[in-house]
Amino acid sequence: MQIFHSIAELRSYLRSQRQEGKTIGFVPTMGALHEGHLSLIEASKAQNDLTVCSIFVNPIQFNNPDDLSRYPRTLDADCAMLAPAGCDVVFAPSAEEMYGPAQTSDRSSLSSDGSNPSVAYAKPILKFDFGELERVMEGQFRPGHFNGVGIVVSKLFNIVQPDRTYFGQKDLQQVAVVRRMMIDLGFQIELHPCPTLREADGLAMSSRNRNLTAEERPLASHIFKGLTLAKSLLLSGTPPSEVKQEINLHFGKEPAFRLEYFEIVNAYTLQPIDSQAPEDQTALCIAAYLGKVRLIDNLVF
Repeated sequence: MQIFHSIAELRSYLRSQRQEGKTIGFVPTMGALHEGHLSLIEASKAQNDLTVCSIFVNPIQFNNPDDLSRYPRTLDADCAMLAPAGCDVVFAPSAEEMYGPAQTSDRSSLSSDGSNPSVAYAKPILKFDFGELERVMEGQFRPGHFNGVGIVVSKLFNIVQPDRTYFGQKDLQQVAVVRRMMIDLGFQIELHPCPTLREADGLAMSSRNRNLTAEERPLASHIFKGLTLAKSLLLSGTPPSEVKQEINLHFGKEPAFRLEYFEIVNAYTLQPIDSQAPEDQTALCIAAYLGKVRLIDNLVF
């Protein structure tokens, strides 16, 4: 497995691989890898000659500096997981490498690792507007988040130039935003959303789970229980408005949680379903705080 920190060196290597006729699969991540990420590597390896995984904690998609500083950075451990999984290339750039060095008149207060303000990068002035896709759920509570996602993913696509790319469905809204961006910008890349992997108690695998305390971790399954309850109610004919009331009651019984949102939406447009929900293209989406840790999850059916 080869590790690159330089865009120029990665591009040179991948160019030589394409000249040999090899297809490239790409798995973009922010590191702190788990089995869910490895399932994306496995999916890529099944369809491509070469699999590239990026590890980059993207500072411009964090609207909360504390969230950025707490985000785990475990590059050595990540690479130790990726090598036996069969990943061929790791791309681990700094923020300065991705966005360029800061100019005197445009210095960021965030660094490549979120903790050293003296290491600055140039703030992008480009702005993405994903319309109604980003005005709901995550976009409503994390302003600017999807602008940062759109910028970094488009840059990574231009750097790697993959044939196929793989995203976890746990970040359903991110998948919808990336899909739309690929259409609007004309990326000739196949997008492959992959199923959410879960722990034995139903908790969706996430890099943020490691921030839960020993006391909080057993409570975290309450999120998946709420989603399965909502699905059962919908399929039994309960109107979406009543389902939302039941989920509010479900979380009201567990004071350790603070429910941020629970929405019943179309899985592709992300717009609310207010009438009787259909049995296809329906997504149940949730975000909740357990202590200081913000967790998201969804079920699509």
